[in-house]
Amino acid sequence: MNTSLATEDPRATTPGLPAALSRHLEVATLFTRDSPLVLESGRSLSHVQVAYEQYGTPSPHHDNTVFVCHALTGDSHPAQHDPDDIPGWWDVMVGPGRPIDTDVFHVVSANVLGGCAGTTGPLSPGATGRPLGPDFPEITVPDIVTVHRALLAHLGIGRLHAVVGGSLGGMQALEWLLRHPGDARRFVLIGTAPRLTTDGLAAHAVGRAAIRSDPHFDDGRYVDGLFGPGPRQGLGIARMVAHLTYMSPESLEAKFGRSVQIGSEPVGPAHGRYAVERYLEHQAGKFVDRFDANTYLHLTSAMDRFDAFARPHVLSPDADPAVHVFSFASDRLFGSDVTGELLDELTATGLTEVTHYRDTTSSAGHDAFLLEVPGYLDELRAVLTPPAV
Repeated sequence: MNTSLATEDPRATTPGLPAALSRHLEVATLFTRDSPLVLESGRSLSHVQVAYEQYGTPSPHHDNTVFVCHALTGDSHPAQHDPDDIPGWWDVMVGPGRPIDTDVFHVVSANVLGGCAGTTGPLSPGATGRPLGPDFPEITVPDIVTVHRALLAHLGIGRLHAVVGGSLGGMQALEWLLRHPGDARRFVLIGTAPRLTTDGLAAHAVGRAAIRSDPHFDDGRYVDGLFGPGPRQGLGIARMVAHLTYMSPESLEAKFGRSVQIGSEPVGPAHGRYAVERYLEHQAGKFVDRFDANTYLHLTSAMDRFDAFARPHVLSPDADPAVHVFSFASDRLFGSDVTGELLDELTATGLTEVTHYRDTTSSAGHDAFLLEVPGYLDELRAVLTPPAV
């Protein structure tokens, strides 16, 4: 596989990148016309661009690398590299002295295939030079993992210390475990599931319908509206629907109750006056400034189709990594029944070390995996810490 690094500043050559990216972002170009990425759909991609970031220092034996898989709307920037860097989406987890301690571990995180923060996706140019948009091929979670593994090969990294991910990132880690168990000593699956529930499928369906019904969607060919006009209203509504699944009823009640947003205009039957509505609108506004609607369609669809145990796994006594599952009692997206199914199916594979930590202290819901939850963070630190020599 021929690989090459792009220019030092990917903003200069990468279409569609949002403005707020860390200066530490790197870009690798993987695969060629002669050796393309063959997707599960049967279609192929050559010259796949992958945006990634690295933290910490590889050990002399290259055995201290942790790969961090991001969730649906994440990117390659889980944490600040220094005080002058932009905030990361997982600063509570990654960094000096954090559970994924960058003074101990070398960390790699990459924007997923189909993403909109530097990795090849719907924003990438097609043969005409314009973004592929709806012509970008259907992708799956296994396709995403294939690209992650190609990136690690490009970087010369062999067996990982750990693969860690939450939500969609946890699905990636689970897929990686079942199909390539020898790649890491441990796999950490956080707030995730072997498949979406019907409730989860329904939430995604509503979000995608909102995007498609936006008058600016133009069948996905809104190329002149990249991070501009485009289907902003529909994408914002999709974010609002999804955000409700990320929070628990208890956290919504505690944060907002029935409080009225002082000075909120307009009000009346068509416009609510409640603080929770203004909060969701605010979240939607922030989201549409950094995310792409076609990317949202592709990635939610990949999540919908994921069914981890529907295909044979390749676990064997020769590759029996430790597996650590983390869940949250307040998570209504992936509740206790879902976690129970995941644990039962993992155990049925014959894995000899499967642990489960269930947090009961946070009322934050699914989003708790991103937050400062002391017991959860301490336990994750414990399962990642290398044994004393």
